[in-house]
Amino acid sequence: MKPATSPETLQALQALDTCTVANAIETFNVRLRNEGYADSSIRCLTGCDSPVTGHAVTARIRCSSLPMTGGAFVDRTDWWDHILTIPGPRIVVIEDVDETPGVGAFIGEVHACVLRALGCVAAVTNGSVRDLPAITADGFRLFANHVSVSHAYVHVVEFGHPVSVGGLEVKPGDLLHADCHGVLSVPREIAADIPKAAAEITRRERKVLDLCKAGGVTVQKLRDAVRGIFN
Repeated sequence: MKPATSPETLQALQALDTCTVANAIETFNVRLRNEGYADSSIRCLTGCDSPVTGHAVTARIRCSSLPMTGGAFVDRTDWWDHILTIPGPRIVVIEDVDETPGVGAFIGEVHACVLRALGCVAAVTNGSVRDLPAITADGFRLFANHVSVSHAYVHVVEFGHPVSVGGLEVKPGDLLHADCHGVLSVPREIAADIPKAAAEITRRERKVLDLCKAGGVTVQKLRDAVRGIFN
């Protein structure tokens, strides 16, 4: 696994919104522009007033199948040990592999509190979450496709393997960035260079914004101002 992203880089990335980070990544031509982010099925369901950045901890769950014996599955705590092998801060990425994801919620107030105590700052899932008011008040972030009143028969079936959530492929240790716009994967090899690229994009965009707000705009002035921004 790659070494942890430096605290300085994490702090600089967290000062940027996901749209700006996505734009900056495009300038490095390290992947296609329609890759590297979760689709609109994954949205922030708790307070998302500022971005969150962290390294991915992955797991898969099922919710609809009953256990062979007993009334519920026994909670697995072995994956907590795995969480601590991933550099902090951490973002848990949970793939619900049921035929119909979202029957039950794995992350509720208790699990969110446990994850936060283990250095996790957010969770991302194609399944369900619950206890939104309490989790929002505690500052933990949830990005999900569904909300459910029940945990049903939720249980962890495996962890520490690549998962897919909202069309985004995530491997353990991947660097993620998320806010009210969605969830984005940040290539680790260019992470430290993104803030500088973002600042240049912001500078060029400011020329267009200032021109439009100043009044007296002409089509030619707009053409001159936007040259280079969308290439």
